[in-house]
Amino acid sequence: MEFTTDRPYTETSLPDHTQLPDSDGTFVKNWQEHPQSLLLTASLTPILKQLHPNGDYCIGQDLGIYWRIIEPPERGAQAPDWFYVPNVPATLNGKTRRSYVLWQEYISPLIALEFVSGNGEEERDKTPWKGKFWIYEQVIKPGFYGIYEASKASLEMYELIGGTYELLSPNQRGHYAIKHLNVEIGLWQGEYQNVELPWLRWWDLEGNLLLDGDERAELERQKSDRLMAQLRALGVEPEL
Repeated sequence: MEFTTDRPYTETSLPDHTQLPDSDGTFVKNWQEHPQSLLLTASLTPILKQLHPNGDYCIGQDLGIYWRIIEPPERGAQAPDWFYVPNVPATLNGKTRRSYVLWQEYISPLIALEFVSGNGEEERDKTPWKGKFWIYEQVIKPGFYGIYEASKASLEMYELIGGTYELLSPNQRGHYAIKHLNVEIGLWQGEYQNVELPWLRWWDLEGNLLLDGDERAELERQKSDRLMAQLRALGVEPEL
């Protein structure tokens, strides 16, 4: 980790998430980022509750991961569109996180995802100390790094093996297994929030789609409707 600054910081006086900027002041480049992030989080939450009954995990959506001290401070952060860190408290001293600070937390994300807005060069840039790919691979070190391009219906998944990202091949379902979470990740062509797209989604290791809260509620409603229809066919009027 490189510390580049003229400030007289010491190990015990390094800034924390309340002292570092939580935005670089730019607008979201891709309108799809927020619904896509919400879909990923909502559908994975039941799995995370099983894995972390004490609630010790962090989900970041456009949340800055600070990896070095530099001026201006926000240049020392990388903000994945979505990431998950296991075994860290959800809040710090009762405060919600404004950023994720590696020199205080030490634990790298298990998975970081980038949603491509341009041509994908930025997400694949391996320029030392500047390129996103290089920063993730060499400094932040998520166990898995994904590059998702909705316009091309494309998902590239990399796994950090021996300090280097290796491009993964999809399984027979076209998904990528994240065995640490007992899930697979891949593309799902369908409608979400009134938009038809190849959305990025989770499945269990048997290939069953993980649903978000609205989808689970709709599934229960359909089951209830079928049950009432079966009872009426038998001449039984169900109680409402």
